[in-house]
Amino acid sequence: MQSTKLTLGHSPDPDDAFMFYALAKDLIPAHGFQFEHILQDIQTLNERATRGELDISAVSIHAYAYVSDKYALLPSGASMGDGYGPMLVAKQKFSREEIAKKKIAVPGTMTSAFLALQLWLGRPDKEINYVVVPFDQIFAAVKSGAAEIGLIIHEGQLTYRNEGLVLCEDLGIWWGRENDGLPLPLGGNVIHKRFDPKTRKIISDTLTASIQFSLDHRPEAVLHALQYARDMGRDLADKFVGMYVNHWTLDYGDKGRESIRRFLGQAFERGLIPHRQELEFVV
Repeated sequence: MQSTKLTLGHSPDPDDAFMFYALAKDLIPAHGFQFEHILQDIQTLNERATRGELDISAVSIHAYAYVSDKYALLPSGASMGDGYGPMLVAKQKFSREEIAKKKIAVPGTMTSAFLALQLWLGRPDKEINYVVVPFDQIFAAVKSGAAEIGLIIHEGQLTYRNEGLVLCEDLGIWWGRENDGLPLPLGGNVIHKRFDPKTRKIISDTLTASIQFSLDHRPEAVLHALQYARDMGRDLADKFVGMYVNHWTLDYGDKGRESIRRFLGQAFERGLIPHRQELEFVV
């Protein structure tokens, strides 16, 4: 029987590689589907999602506000900042008032990190002095002086000290402090609405099974993910994976769903996204 080919977009990062290890290596039943892994940075995936180009994709929760007409959220695959999140780093420590006046290197305007920054500063993008830089070049931008502050995501959260930089604010900690300890919703997986509900459920269950397989076979999955671990040894890669592939990733749960509602709800109320979101999950 011929399999149906599906495009699966995700970041070339150890946490995503860990999640989809079983699919990439054909270690679990694919139920008649063949997954073509498309590895691109999250800003590119966000932009592609606005055009509805991929069948399944990782997206920023911020970007979901712009693609919810085309995609439904899958219940698994989330990246949640539970007591940590995107960080503002610099050569020296600055206060929020000082950061508001400085040039900030950001990893993309559709990232959840950028929306969290706007909420933290209490101002829209047009009132922020920022420059968009690929996430893996933000350290270089700060060290060269092209920007005074770096908004870092991914493994930079564990390696910024090695670059001689200091932490000014962890937006995940700030969010939890302001929102009853809820995690900061950063990324999720979405599926195109052109698939009927039954097909969406089969695909959803397959992706969840891949995540569960990696959690059950952690050493092998981490070893696979190491090829995407920039400047990280095995122990650090394992720590990073643990930050973003955990119980939140298997299912958002009520708290995870509530955190998304608050994140996008506050963004709408402050005029940062165009309309209030009705969250649509595959069930």
